Amino acid sequence: MTQQLPQSVLFCCDHNAVRSPMAEGLMKKFYGTGTYVQSVGVKNDMEIDGFSIAVCAELDVELARHRSRSFDEMEEWGDDLGSFDLVIALSPASQRRALELTRFYHLDVEYWPILDPTGLGEGREAKLTQFRAARDQIVGRLIDRFGAPLEEN
Repeated sequence: MTQQLPQSVLFCCDHNAVRSPMAEGLMKKFYGTGTYVQSVGVKNDMEIDGFSIAVCAELDVELARHRSRSFDEMEEWGDDLGSFDLVIALSPASQRRALELTRFYHLDVEYWPILDPTGLGEGREAKLTQFRAARDQIVGRLIDRFGAPLEEN
């Protein structure tokens, strides 16, 4: 069931290095700039993963400039969780943290169980296959939730 695009979406996962930056980049690519899209992690202890950059580049989504950040840093930088219409958690830990942080706000937290591809597969091709699987899960969930990608993005 597709719904109208929200004004703002926050994607979150464990480290803001693999799944949530992919979701952020894909959402921007598919649905344009009409929706404010950001991503964060429970922790910020990793840079964006090179495999995430590679598999998103295959869909013409550029992630190389992404800088990982945590929920805490987001708040320090003045992005208020309450200003988002929708929080989409891509990992159990990020879902718990989002629910903790949003209990004072009236906003929706959705959980999308997206495969964590890190540490899966031996060798570059096997790893790329796992990262593509995670990317494609995100693509499927985006289209299920928000409809077909808009033209000319």
